[in-house]
Amino acid sequence: MSDVALLIAGLAIATFALRLGGYYLGASLPREGAWARAFAALPGTVIASLVAMLALRGGPQEWFAALVAFALALLTRSLPIVMVGGVLAIVALRRWG
Repeated sequence: MSDVALLIAGLAIATFALRLGGYYLGASLPREGAWARAFAALPGTVIASLVAMLALRGGPQEWFAALVAFALALLTRSLPIVMVGGVLAIVALRRWG
């Protein structure tokens, strides 16, 4: 077997093992209680912290786009709308602002 074929086979096995491990880890997470609520809130808190860091490092255009996204979040409670609105706001401000 050539080196390339061994590399591909090894990477395929490693990828499969990571996916299977993730499945088993996810299946063992709690479904009720404080830890379940914390895990359910985790994706939103990660996104909020990333946006906050980018807004703090940015200038007035980024702050305004973050305010637009925050207002959309309060009005719609829809993550896709908030993401699209924030991206469109920063694109518009950088292009015409």
